[in-house]
Amino acid sequence: MPPSEKTQSAHWRVIVVGGHTRGIGKTQLVCDVIAAFPQANWIAGKITQYGHGVCAQNGDNCDCAPDEHVCAISWETRADTGTDSSRFLAAGAHRSFWLRTKQGFLAEGLPLLRAALQDTLVANGAAPAPLILESNSLLQFLKPNLYFAVVDPAKDDFKDSARIVLDRADALILRNATDPHPSASPAWTKLPSRLLREKPSVTQREGEPLPAPLHVLVQRALESSSGIAI
Repeated sequence: MPPSEKTQSAHWRVIVVGGHTRGIGKTQLVCDVIAAFPQANWIAGKITQYGHGVCAQNGDNCDCAPDEHVCAISWETRADTGTDSSRFLAAGAHRSFWLRTKQGFLAEGLPLLRAALQDTLVANGAAPAPLILESNSLLQFLKPNLYFAVVDPAKDDFKDSARIVLDRADALILRNATDPHPSASPAWTKLPSRLLREKPSVTQREGEPLPAPLHVLVQRALESSSGIAI
């Protein structure tokens, strides 16, 4: 099959990790999944949407037009810089990238992502590797094989992008949750009570290994023959 036909027909097994705010260990969970399955040959990525007035090319404040420099993607080359994409490589990912877009311009960034992934197929001449992506907003555009949502009841900030897609989570990963019914904690007051009743959930503090129930879910996703087009 010619490379152009192969890449256009590629279907990827996709795991997405999101969460309701910053600093709750979303990147660490991505690393935990990668490290738990070192033979999976992961392609890992982080997707960042910047606020108005920030250029996606370099993350700096700028005066570029609203529709100028709206997205950029770069492959990570080092595993020792401490950036999130570098941490993915250090955890064992085969390749790692960072996709940046202006707020509200993620749709414009998807062709960059698609082209970058297609290039990996052309270069490697192999079947699509599993993808693990850190993002909430990506769920507006695709249905992954798995979506893990990280929630910390001690954090009261709740992104709208997380709230919109939270009911699609296959599992909730609870950080710093010692009370099995933490209804009085700030974050939980913003969660529909039915989610706490209906969604599978596990407690994992940062630094702990990937919990067994999540290990099972990831293993099933990796063994699945179904994938999605990006």
